[in-house]
Amino acid sequence: MRLSHFAIPGVSKYQDVASIQDRLVSRLLAYKAHPRPPQSEPPRPTIMTAQFHPVYTYGRRDIGSVSEEQLKYLRDGGRADFVEALRGGQTTFHGPGQLVAYPIIDLKRHGISPRDYVCLLERSVIATCARYGIKGMTTENPGVWTTPEKKIAALGIHLRRHVTSHGIGLNVCTDLWWFERIVACGLEGKKTTSLEAEGVRGGIVEEVGRAFVEEMASRLEIEKIVPAVEKDLEI
Repeated sequence: MRLSHFAIPGVSKYQDVASIQDRLVSRLLAYKAHPRPPQSEPPRPTIMTAQFHPVYTYGRRDIGSVSEEQLKYLRDGGRADFVEALRGGQTTFHGPGQLVAYPIIDLKRHGISPRDYVCLLERSVIATCARYGIKGMTTENPGVWTTPEKKIAALGIHLRRHVTSHGIGLNVCTDLWWFERIVACGLEGKKTTSLEAEGVRGGIVEEVGRAFVEEMASRLEIEKIVPAVEKDLEI
């Protein structure tokens, strides 16, 4: 089995990447609904990696709880967007300097339960951090942390018929000021950190993205990673 890595260069608008993700999910769901002859391969598991223009996203738990005044504050005169996402979890920030990785995987095909999938994501982030000399950990709170008080990566996933979407946001060299304007993921009294804030100099988001994809592929027992191409978006 091969894994496709859809690496989106530069900094993108959240909605543009979400649209590509929707197409990949729809493609996999369409195959599951109408499987082709046994000799044809199903769509490959894919991991998208990207960086976003500043955007606050909120998950299902926060729908309807954000006032117009709060929206105006968070948008900061148009410097940031505010978008509803299908993922679980509460409000968080994505922006330049943060690796966003969205795996689109059929968990059933890999024999992975939703709970195990969350653990797989966490272990992949921790292993990625370890490549840069940073010790990550899990706590009673979601995400990956460098201490019980400092969070370096957020997790938020969505499942539909065992097909995953959304995923992780790992702070590489993110401007952490954006997080100070919210109670990130609803966790009062906690701080946000990044590889850069933990002492990693020169961390490149695209490079960290390749490392994360390699760690995910290893845990999925996939040996070969290939670049995604345009036809991978065909439904």
